[in-house]
Amino acid sequence: MEEEKKHRHTISVLVDNEAGVLARVIGLFAGRGYNIESLTVAEVDEIEHLSRITIVTSGTPMVVEQIKAQLDRLVPVHAVGDLNMSGPHIERELALIKVSGSGDARVESLRIADIFRARVVDSTTKSFVFEMTGSAEKLNAFIALMKPLGLVEVARAGVVAISRGVDST
Repeated sequence: MEEEKKHRHTISVLVDNEAGVLARVIGLFAGRGYNIESLTVAEVDEIEHLSRITIVTSGTPMVVEQIKAQLDRLVPVHAVGDLNMSGPHIERELALIKVSGSGDARVESLRIADIFRARVVDSTTKSFVFEMTGSAEKLNAFIALMKPLGLVEVARAGVVAISRGVDST
């Protein structure tokens, strides 16, 4: 029997914005040994008090279907969608990248930042903090180029995603 391949999935979960909901969702993942690669959560509807939880995970199609079914059974959950399966979608991530250096390394880090459209949001005589949004692959490529130039620290906000077109999840 051929082993099923694991694929990356971006799952969008619309939930009540109330205490303990995130803990229940995360508990479902932890209790079943599912890994979370990225997690973001924010209120998306003040009137209805709804939040969107965006979870990036990897698994076989069967495991991802189990995750979605189990999430859908949680009481404060209104909708669960796998953006990878529901059609075209847009994913972005925010990162702050601190780079120290002087001389040519400093000039090179600014040149590369310009190519990647990273913005300088803080600058001292010995370091820069770049702000960058884009796909995880784009951020990873930029970070890899900054390593030999004096990468100090990286803070990432996690993936946010939304389906394209008029449908919602």
